[in-house]
Amino acid sequence: MINLSIPKTAGCLLIICLVHINSIVKAQNSVKEPVVQEEKINSLLQKMTLEEKVGQMNQYNGFWEITGPAPKDGDAKKKYDHLRKGMVGAVLNVKGTENVRKLQEIAVKETRLGIPLLFGYDVIHGHKTLFPIPLGEAASWDLAAIETSARTAAIEASAAGINWTFAPMVDITRDARWGRVMEGAGEDTYLGTKIGLARIKGFQGDDLAANNTIIACAKHFAGYGFAEAGRDYNTVDVGTSTLYNTILPPFKAAVEAGVQTVMNSFNTLNGVPATGNKWLQRDILKDAWKFNGFVVSDWGSGMEMIDHGFAANLKQVAEQSANAGSDMDMESYAYVNHLKELVETGKVDIKLVDDAVRRILRVKYKLGLFDDPYKYCDAAREKELIYNPAHAVAALDVAKRSIVLLKNTYVKGSGRPLLPLAKNQQKIGVIGALANDKNSPLGSWRIGSDDNTAVSVLEGLKKYSSNLTYAKGADLAIGKTDFINEVKINETDTSGFKEAIQLASNSDMVIMVLGEHGFQSGEGRSRTKLNLPGVQQQLLEAVYAVNKNIVLVLMNGRPLAITWADENIPSIVETWQLGSQTGHAIAQVLYGDYNPSGKLPMTFPRSVGQVPVYYNTLNTGRPGPKPEVFWSHYGDESNKPLYPFGFGLSYTSFAYSNLVINDANPAAVKVTATVTNTGKLDGEEVAQLYMRDKVASVVRPVKELKGFSKFSLKAGEARQVSFTLTAAELGFYDNTGTFVLEPGDFDLMIGGNSVEGVKGSFTLK
Repeated sequence: MINLSIPKTAGCLLIICLVHINSIVKAQNSVKEPVVQEEKINSLLQKMTLEEKVGQMNQYNGFWEITGPAPKDGDAKKKYDHLRKGMVGAVLNVKGTENVRKLQEIAVKETRLGIPLLFGYDVIHGHKTLFPIPLGEAASWDLAAIETSARTAAIEASAAGINWTFAPMVDITRDARWGRVMEGAGEDTYLGTKIGLARIKGFQGDDLAANNTIIACAKHFAGYGFAEAGRDYNTVDVGTSTLYNTILPPFKAAVEAGVQTVMNSFNTLNGVPATGNKWLQRDILKDAWKFNGFVVSDWGSGMEMIDHGFAANLKQVAEQSANAGSDMDMESYAYVNHLKELVETGKVDIKLVDDAVRRILRVKYKLGLFDDPYKYCDAAREKELIYNPAHAVAALDVAKRSIVLLKNTYVKGSGRPLLPLAKNQQKIGVIGALANDKNSPLGSWRIGSDDNTAVSVLEGLKKYSSNLTYAKGADLAIGKTDFINEVKINETDTSGFKEAIQLASNSDMVIMVLGEHGFQSGEGRSRTKLNLPGVQQQLLEAVYAVNKNIVLVLMNGRPLAITWADENIPSIVETWQLGSQTGHAIAQVLYGDYNPSGKLPMTFPRSVGQVPVYYNTLNTGRPGPKPEVFWSHYGDESNKPLYPFGFGLSYTSFAYSNLVINDANPAAVKVTATVTNTGKLDGEEVAQLYMRDKVASVVRPVKELKGFSKFSLKAGEARQVSFTLTAAELGFYDNTGTFVLEPGDFDLMIGGNSVEGVKGSFTLK
């Protein structure tokens, strides 16, 4: 052993030098590695037959009992034979190291070239350990927490053999009727972009070759969140301003951040299905944005072009999809059955096939699968990391941050709001089927998890008090409630009301846990009504008639129209579907061990007739209000939402003051304000910066989120928040897709939601 005795200053210099040398080596390697990688890809391409190339563009769903004997007949036999011939590039819905290894061994050992498979899975808000549904996580406005959620999901999923997730969904949506609002980050492009990037970073980590990272997939490209009437898979018809300024920016940012895959969408755009849309996939994504990963179709979206009326048959589907730039066909069987012939007859250029295969191989090289195809097949690691206790700790932290306090008023005669609950063993009645449910809080899109593994609300509350009594009141769901079948809601049975009313009469206060079943939102689960489903509204009113001290805990996957509750119930808490640690997170918030800090990522309507309702609207020529009837409004409802975007209360209060705008440097307008905790409790606040470009060549919204900052303040403490507006925030896309920055007058506001705050203005010259 050599002992080096180095003075502190010399040691520091040595460390600096070593770091510098290491950075130079890394930089050199980063240049060499892509070159070597591309050389390997080109060499492999030259060895591949056309059939093998097409095979890399083919993705199959898990198709037989993998650990059992090989299938002898039927569709499973055909898929098995294709796998052995190198005609499968990726599979989905196969999990577990044993299953993954079995398939990977066939691909590596039995095919001619031994090209490893990709294993895709819907890892949407956790794998086994579940975090809040994505819309709920978005309510945290906490990018570090959201990245942690995705990182934890990647660790568990990769331990189970998965190396590719079909997430994040970065679709912007304004319609709460759409079932998939639960899968995204809400209505705002700026917030949605930031959250999408945090999720991509969490999934992909800092090193794609590490065995605990999985490749991300930005979806759905493009416009899926604008399905007409909020009906899933429906037509999309948007203008170019909405497309360029609202829909596309999260995808562009994802590409710039290095997302490895993009999924096209089910919908048409300008009458062309996205899977066959060359303008979207080649002109914009691959040419203009220089995306070097690959595009995968959504499940069967290729063959659905026949139903759209865009393709006559599956052969034409293959031709249109390949020419348009859809690189991998998921479960349409179009490429594997027809693409070889189309190339041979000149309908599809072999250069396009080579480009698609090169993209797919590139991702496999980046994952390190050619160096070690079994790197995700460590059974010991799987056993250690699935349901690891550290993951539960992380899930609890994110769940608490996702809860939004919507209302917390003083109750007559009490001298204080209902929340936080006093820890003095007051007699509490807990009512609602969801309070004792360990499955629904897991939410939708959790196919890797285990049923009934959530901590129920009742279990969480019992950690704080033994003086709780529970009554279900009424079933929420009846019949099948699995992932595939739609939920059947109880619309008539009120036989449990009597017990619940009696409990409420004998209690000091009542906690009512109401909302949607976990499978009432998600893909294919659109709703025309946004009220409390089934008989829950009747139950709420019946309990209120005998005890007005009610804390309403909402558990749902989308914004709801709860106008009656807002008018009558003193305290309302939006908890979404929080995942594995639901009960503990809700109890800690209700009892004040965590001061709620969430803010709404989507506007809550007063009634479904307002939908789509969102904060960043365009002004009309008759904005109002006016004394006469001729202005843009409803005759039977206010234009204002029930709860605006960015809204969320705390057990303390915050005041904004001293807005200062320094526009001396047009390239970087600096905006500051003072935020003061004016209450008696420590708390977290999300300061939000909104901007309006008052006059522009393309009409701009009445306000747009352009910055936010989440921070803690002790009671009585004040701090200055600072934002810098650059061209990226001040400019916009015109109707040709060109980014422009125009001089003119701008209004600004900094506050705790999209409605209230300190205001100012400046002129950009």
